[in-house]
Amino acid sequence: MKVEQRLWQPRRGWDVIGPDKKIAPSLVLYFAAPGTLEDGARFAELRAAYPKAALIGCTTGGEIAEIDVHDGSVIATAIQFKHTEVKFAADDTAPGKSSFEIGTRLGSALPNKGLRNVFVLSDGTRVNGTELVAGIQHVLGREICLTGGLAGDGADFGTTRVGLNANPEAGRVVAVGFYGDKIRIGYGSVGGWDAVGAERVVTRSSGNMLFDLDGQPALDLYKQYLGEEAAKLPASALLFPLRIHPKGQPDSSLVRTVVGVDEEKKAMIFAGSIPEGHIAQVMLGNFDHLIAGAGRAAKKAAIPDAKLAILVSCIGRKLLLGQRIADEVEAVAEVLGEHCRTTGFYSYGEIAPMESLPFCDLHNQTMTITTFAEG
Repeated sequence: MKVEQRLWQPRRGWDVIGPDKKIAPSLVLYFAAPGTLEDGARFAELRAAYPKAALIGCTTGGEIAEIDVHDGSVIATAIQFKHTEVKFAADDTAPGKSSFEIGTRLGSALPNKGLRNVFVLSDGTRVNGTELVAGIQHVLGREICLTGGLAGDGADFGTTRVGLNANPEAGRVVAVGFYGDKIRIGYGSVGGWDAVGAERVVTRSSGNMLFDLDGQPALDLYKQYLGEEAAKLPASALLFPLRIHPKGQPDSSLVRTVVGVDEEKKAMIFAGSIPEGHIAQVMLGNFDHLIAGAGRAAKKAAIPDAKLAILVSCIGRKLLLGQRIADEVEAVAEVLGEHCRTTGFYSYGEIAPMESLPFCDLHNQTMTITTFAEG
């Protein structure tokens, strides 16, 4: 397994990060800032550089290249496997098509024999990530590990784009399957947020729309927490994610982040489902806890001789950490070591196995890591 990385920046163009290995990749993953892909030039340049590789990428809330976090850039990671085969599936959102249906279509397009892992990139504002993951697992089974994330649009929650062998488009969802006995994959997903305030019951919701907590409009309660920052919704709610879990099962907690609001219905729209009857509690970030959480995720994901790590971290973490954002990437690199190349992006949702349960789900506000090795 060989890896080559290139970074595009507006004033520099493309630069190879590290040695130029002249590899023959079968897969190129790229993560791009909003506004860098619209004219198709960056995609055309990648196609020219890697004419025989599958090109898969998305827009982001920030781009991760080795131990640095960039804005306004494109990071491309080319991967040459020695023993591993990769296969692909893609689908689009459409009126009347559920996220679960999209997931089942993706799962059905990936042969199950020899499948070891599925990496998913999804539109970040038109898809219920919980239902998307459930649909894929409905077809492939829970024993197949899913990782990946929802595309970003900075902190604007406008249009996100995903692409497979074409310039990325809104509403697109792509899955990559890794096949063979030689591929080894690790994963880890940790948050590091602290619960604050009272626990409340989700008394009215529908899918990923939350209407009422304890019988009160959820949007009104969030505005009380936010104060003057409520005028900046939904972006300001990223600093106050919601932890949810079934009643009496705190070990099954998930964190949900806001991707939109409906002022007329006094509702909040989350990246994943908010089931009625679940317990909900607002969370608040602590710099040191978030950075330590990234390190713990790396320890969970670490495998011998890992050559590549894909980091999918939440845009909410980036907004909170601010100038310290590179600290969480450095915490990962310290654990995985200098021989493991790192890439990734800041997302609207992270896909990974549950920490305490043997199946995958959508996470928010986590650092999620997928590591790869062969042999």
